[in-house]
Parts: sequence; structure tokens; C-alpha cells
Amino acid sequence: MSDVLFTLGGTAITLGAALVALGAAVLVLLALSLWRGASVRALQAELLQAEVLRAEEMDRRMRELAHGQSETAGRVQSLAEVLSQRQSELARAVSERLDATSFRLGQSMTQAARATHESLTRIAERLVMVETAERSLSELSAQVVSLRDTLANKQARGAFGQARMEALIADGLPKEAYAFQYTLSSGRRPDCAIFLPGDPRPLLIDAKFPLESVTLFREAPTIEARKAAAARLKADLMKHVTDVAERYLVPGETQDIALIFVPSESVYAEIHEHFDAVIQAAFRARIVLVSPSLLMLAVQLVQAIAKDARMRAEADRIRAEVGALVADVARLRERVGELSRHFGQVGDDVAKVLISADKIAKRGIRLESLEFDAADPPR
Repeated sequence: MSDVLFTLGGTAITLGAALVALGAAVLVLLALSLWRGASVRALQAELLQAEVLRAEEMDRRMRELAHGQSETAGRVQSLAEVLSQRQSELARAVSERLDATSFRLGQSMTQAARATHESLTRIAERLVMVETAERSLSELSAQVVSLRDTLANKQARGAFGQARMEALIADGLPKEAYAFQYTLSSGRRPDCAIFLPGDPRPLLIDAKFPLESVTLFREAPTIEARKAAAARLKADLMKHVTDVAERYLVPGETQDIALIFVPSESVYAEIHEHFDAVIQAAFRARIVLVSPSLLMLAVQLVQAIAKDARMRAEADRIRAEVGALVADVARLRERVGELSRHFGQVGDDVAKVLISADKIAKRGIRLESLEFDAADPPR
């Protein structure tokens, strides 16, 4: 036991010391082992307790989770029900909106179709009017061309003025108040003669007019050409006025004035605007230029004169009729007086009859008031 096993730092380690040290070490190790086992058991106990707590916590959380899940399921079901109800309401609202929209769309389409039909109808009517206007324009163009050809021909132009003058006269006067192509004692034949009431002398009208000079004056391209056309027109007008005055102013047979018919208002205005000297010379020659409107005014004046003459012619008949009416009224007054006297006599007779009736009535009353004795009874 005392044998030295080894030397450690100059100290000899014997077997006994080594055994003692080994025993101490074993004890220490055993103590450590026991302490470690206790620690392990304590740790296991703590771990087990921790596991139990964790299981309890897990169970609690699972219960909470299950409760939350059930609540969530209930909420989801409620939300599903609400969503279903909202979906039904939305479907109903969408259906109603679609129906309203379809109805409005149908009305709009109907109104649009009606408006389109009316517009198409109006367009068709306007197209018909345009077509009619186009035909009228075509006819008017043909008439204008015909009128131009007529005015280019002197004889045709004279016939045109004659026809227009005859239309104005025939529309305004009775047949016995005018005559066309009336023959004078000199053999002259004016275009128209108007007979005034109470005067055997006719008022003569000439329908011819120098239109070529007026056309040249209007269409003159330069000032010199216009002056030359004006001089020609003035000379033609003066010649025509002189011819009418010499042919149609016959003292004692015709009126003191004669008319020259200008068949165009514009031509008449052109002459009055630029040729006042010719108008004044015509007045001095007792010749009056008249346009269609002035001729119509003259016709109306003749109508008024004729009406006044007829009234004067009927004045004597009116006075005779009034005298007869006064005599009839006087006779009526006498007869009414006689009838009044007869009514007076009848009134007197009726009064007398009433007096007699009153007397008879009074006598009857007195008779009713009389009292008679009772008759003797029969035996």
C-alpha cells in the first residue's frame, strides 16, 4: 500500500494514496451521478409539467379555435344568408332596372321610329314640294323664254301688252262699259275704249310701247352707249306720244285725254326716273302714261263713276218710292184712327154689358136671400 506508484510534482504518490484518491473520486463521481440524476428527474418533471401545461394550453387554444371556428362558421352562414338575400335583392333590382330600361328603350325606339317616320314623311313632302317647285321653275323658265321671244317680236309684244290690258279692263268693268278695237269716225282703231256714264265720248287706251329702246337703254355697256340709247328712247317716246295725240284725240268725239299703257312697272319707273321731260311733254299733249297698277286705279275710278251715275239715275225712282211710302203711312194712320174709334165703341158696349151682368148678379143674390114659409103637411 506504501509502494510508490509515480511521482507528481516531486510528490511520491503511493498506492494507498492513489486508492484513497480513487475512492474519493468514485465518491465524487457517485455524488455527481446522484446529483445529475436528481437534476435529470427534476428537469424531466419540469419538462413533463411543461408538456402538461403546453397540452392544456394547446387544448384550451383548440377549444378556443373550435369556438372561434364555430363562431366563424355561424358568421359565414349569416354572411352567406345575408349575401344570398342581397344577391336576391340585387337580382330583383337588376331585373326591375332591366325591365324599366327595356320599357324606356322600347318607348324611345317607338318615339324615335315615329319621329323618323314623321321626318321621312316631311322629307318626302318637301321632296314633292321641291319636285313641284322644280317643275314650276322649269315651266317658269319656259314661260320666261317664251316671254323673251314675245318681247323680241314687235307684233307679239304688242299682242302681249294688248292681252294684259284687256285682262285688267275685263276684270274690272262690265261688258257694256268698254270695247276693244273700237272704230272711230276717222277709221282709227284704238286698242280699247272705255265709256263713261252720261258721256258718249270714250276714253281711249293705246297698248303699244317702244320696248326696244328701253332694253337698249337698260343694257347699255358704256356711258356713251347709254346716252345714245337714252336719246333714242326719248325720241321714240315723243313720237309715240305725238302719234297717239294725233290719232286718238278727236274733239267732240273722244275724251280730252288718252292713255298709253306700259305693261311693266319697272319700265314705267325707269321712264319716270330718267325721262321726266317726256312725261311733262305728254301731260301737255293730254297723254298720260299708265302702268298696270295705275290702270287698275283708273278702272276703279270708272267703277266709282258708274256707281254714282247709277245712283243718280235711280234717285227719281227712290224719291217716287219714298212718296208712295209716305202716302201708305198716311193711309195707315187714318185706318189706325178708325180702328181706335171702333175699339172705343166696343169698349163702351162691353162696359154696358158688364153693368147689366152686375145687375143680374145682384138680383140673383137677393133671390137667394129670400125666406119662404114651410108648406102645410099633407093630410
